[in-house]
Amino acid sequence: MKVIQCEQKRHAEQILAIFNDAIINSTALYDYKPRTIEMMTGWFDAKSKGGFPVIGIENDSGELMGLGSYGIFRAWPAYKYSVEHSVYVDARFRRQKVGKRVVREIIAAAQGQNYHILVGGIDATNSASIHFHESLGFVHCGTIRQAGFKFGRWLDLSFYQLIMSTPSAPTDG
Repeated sequence: MKVIQCEQKRHAEQILAIFNDAIINSTALYDYKPRTIEMMTGWFDAKSKGGFPVIGIENDSGELMGLGSYGIFRAWPAYKYSVEHSVYVDARFRRQKVGKRVVREIIAAAQGQNYHILVGGIDATNSASIHFHESLGFVHCGTIRQAGFKFGRWLDLSFYQLIMSTPSAPTDG
């Protein structure tokens, strides 16, 4: 496994396939319709403009096994040290420690950019993701009941957070 910075030209189609599998087959993404390749342009642009990494793990064949990123948690200035992360692993590569590797890289990147909190929104019935996050030190910090509606049922959204030691000297403003 090799850690890489995902690039639109090289990885957009592979990321799109991973996202669309999650949209169609799970509650990992609260979207209804598969995304398009055109939507990936906007997604990569937002990551670039925000200075947010898109970290991937490739196998020796150059296949994207999984990826993670983070972005704005809330748009008000006082939240500047908090980011919301996401991690997705191609179904073919689950249970191979790809997700752990991605999240550890996300944590390191967030600390390197002096963020203090990583937040993850996880469907409350996704016990595998919840256990996974807890194994990396994330703790439950709240649940919004019936936050989404998908597959004919209400979905509860649980939030998990990791508090990091960065930044060493936070400032107002």
